[in-house]
Amino acid sequence: MQFPDNLRYTADHEWISVEGNTATIGITEFAQRELGDIVFVDVNTIGQSLKANEIFGTVEAVKTVSDLYLPVSGKVTELNSALEGNPEFVNQDPYGKGWMIKMELDNPADVAALMDAAFYEKSVG
Repeated sequence: MQFPDNLRYTADHEWISVEGNTATIGITEFAQRELGDIVFVDVNTIGQSLKANEIFGTVEAVKTVSDLYLPVSGKVTELNSALEGNPEFVNQDPYGKGWMIKMELDNPADVAALMDAAFYEKSVG
């Protein structure tokens, strides 16, 4: 299982990558394995400002639907449109083609409070 060092992680198994004031968010390899085959990603919060830990969407697998939680506060600006026709990208490449949203961060420093790769790897054991 992969735990890229350049990302930060949440206890709810989302990852976040930051460039300037823009963040990219998806679910971890651990999360997609636990969920199984992803069949749909639903995000209806584009353009909305949300607080950390608020639900920004859902991911639907063959046997379950799971909420997606924002790692930090900010405005959701973009959905990965490739997932509309290819939700399996989340399973195939969760840290690349399977990213879910982009957002403008309220405070980029908040990302530092999230788990680093080593801590996240220990937490999922």
